[in-house]
Amino acid sequence: MTLLRRGRRLAIDVGDARIGVASCDPDGILATPVETVPGRDVPAAHRRLKQLVEEYEPIEVVVGLPRSLNGGEGPAAAKVRAFTQELAKGIAPIPVRLVDERMTTVTASQGLRASGVKSKKGRSVIDQAAAVVILQNALESERASGKAPGEGVEVVI
Repeated sequence: MTLLRRGRRLAIDVGDARIGVASCDPDGILATPVETVPGRDVPAAHRRLKQLVEEYEPIEVVVGLPRSLNGGEGPAAAKVRAFTQELAKGIAPIPVRLVDERMTTVTASQGLRASGVKSKKGRSVIDQAAAVVILQNALESERASGKAPGEGVEVVI
């Protein structure tokens, strides 16, 4: 087993209406939901995410990058890249990484359905659950490769 860098991480699942946030313990063992941030007011969303970063003091923030099943990037990925660039500026020097999030919402929805959460009630919870899946995948990727997951986001000023 490869060693994981020690430290808490935050994961973000960016959606048009809602942004799911998850966190893990400093040993990277357990990813847990944090909250769902309203996403329509982007400046307010960035303020809240910055507050969460200050509160949780993560070693990095991982953001799910929506890719198509063939690995390509469409308009949703471009939107997330722009959002992430702004986030990275706002929370520097905390590093931000983009990780592949294909199928995370599907996985999260199936898990919630299996545990009895109804879809109407579960909408805001699904975003948090998707962030948990993104974070678990990032942690597993780092454990397997020994490298930070995904791609780093350069802060462009």
